[in-house]
Amino acid sequence: MRYMMLIHNDDEALAAVPQQELYADWGAFNEALAKATGATPGMRLKPASAATTVRMQDGKTDVLDGPYADTREQLAGYFVIDVPSLDEAIAWAQRCPSSKYGAIEIRPIVEQ
Repeated sequence: MRYMMLIHNDDEALAAVPQQELYADWGAFNEALAKATGATPGMRLKPASAATTVRMQDGKTDVLDGPYADTREQLAGYFVIDVPSLDEAIAWAQRCPSSKYGAIEIRPIVEQ
């Protein structure tokens, strides 16, 4: 089954981590994930401060600078993985470096 792993980071917590350590953790994770599942590295997003949010209400368009939700954790990127079960997807989410600095949301992908 295919799952999307949505990465939500706490930007402040992530900024406090030594960058070389973080990059090494991500390199090891990407390599292990590719070897085990054939997944390609996920897509990393720029910080939430670079976001633009578009909302339609009552026929009017609102374009806002910044993220939709004003929360500590922001969407930072995603992976699509193909694994046999939710339990295996959870195991990969636990290994993801960003699970230490935020949360990993796992959603099954609707197969057409």
